[in-house]
Amino acid sequence: MRILISGASIAGPALAYWLTRYGCAVTVVERAPAPRKTGGHAIDLFRPAMDIVERMGVLEPVLARKTGTEHLSMYREGRNKPVELELRRVMTAMSDRHVEIMRDDLSEIFYDATRHDADYVFGDSITSISDDGEVTFERGKPATFDLVIGADGLHSNVRRLVFGPEERYTHWIGAYLAVASVPNYLGLDGRMEIVAGIGRMAGMYGAAHLPDARAVFLFRTERELDYHHRDVARQKELLKERFDGLGRQVPRLMAELEHTPAFYFDSITQLRLDSWSRGRVTLVGDAGYCPGPAVGGSTSLAVVGAYILAGELAAHGGDHTRAFPAYEAEIGDYVRRGRTFAVNAAKSLVPGTRFDLWALTQGVRLVGRLPAGLTRAAVKLGSKGVRLHDSITPKDYPATVIGNDVTPLTNALGRMRGPS
Repeated sequence: MRILISGASIAGPALAYWLTRYGCAVTVVERAPAPRKTGGHAIDLFRPAMDIVERMGVLEPVLARKTGTEHLSMYREGRNKPVELELRRVMTAMSDRHVEIMRDDLSEIFYDATRHDADYVFGDSITSISDDGEVTFERGKPATFDLVIGADGLHSNVRRLVFGPEERYTHWIGAYLAVASVPNYLGLDGRMEIVAGIGRMAGMYGAAHLPDARAVFLFRTERELDYHHRDVARQKELLKERFDGLGRQVPRLMAELEHTPAFYFDSITQLRLDSWSRGRVTLVGDAGYCPGPAVGGSTSLAVVGAYILAGELAAHGGDHTRAFPAYEAEIGDYVRRGRTFAVNAAKSLVPGTRFDLWALTQGVRLVGRLPAGLTRAAVKLGSKGVRLHDSITPKDYPATVIGNDVTPLTNALGRMRGPS
């Protein structure tokens, strides 16, 4: 069975891992010219995703590249004394098994685990998908596939081609996120420093194995901002306007934006599709059900979604007319609960009023002083879904081969295999 996956970040390689083990010939096409090596930003893997990572045989490299960020110093705007917090207290309350890792590190681990079994094609993108599975590309030759799967993120090209314009399905939940690579001039090692103001929050953190650091910015606005998601100059301009006058390390971080080697900016937006399958095309991860970057645990959701999609295809002998609905039914509740949690998190994470800012500071101070056992109990009692990830237990799927064609679709697009 020949399957094309668009996107080589997290969901795409994770899906490729499971599909190749079920005997499918998998091709992964990625717009970027090569696997990203910039480190990206920090993401979380909670218990169900960690269990799947262990089944994939990549637990050791994932643990080896965890960020090691264990301590938070939070400054309230205009105050010189920080509130201190051991981050382990919060994360162990949220999940019994958790790792924070840089996004591109996880992507590289998944790519390394699959590059000899799947055919990776970098520097190309899908331009059309017909009902019978014929696919055309910007650079490669047309090819026919049994299934096409969009794993290409919030601004999915596959979703646009098959389901229509992005604005039909996106729901902005009031905030924006930016991340930039900056020199680690504070010498951060296992520590994150944040300054929080009304409607805005800026921070900086390092990772144990990174030579530099990451600056992260979260802010709220009353209405959506006018910019294109590929217009970096406009994004930096908006960021500088919003964080003008915040103080502490923020002016230095704003100056570093001019020559940062890596910059990310996007709205905290949910996707709300009633179904993410159409014909022989389906979506996985942020392309289908992004709950909101930075607030909804989207990386764990993507890893779990990839595992379930491949498992349901195997369980139904490759019959997508049965497997796709089963996949959606199996993960649907997780997706819906993730959306609800993300909306609540977006509202509470960035304080909108002076009282909210005070309450956030006091909450961090309280968590830092409570015994760890009481912290976990308080979270379980008043979480509003904080432990939603640990409430999911993906089922086991049989070691089934889908069809008889187990040969990779080598050079399916008439191009060279990805970097080895």
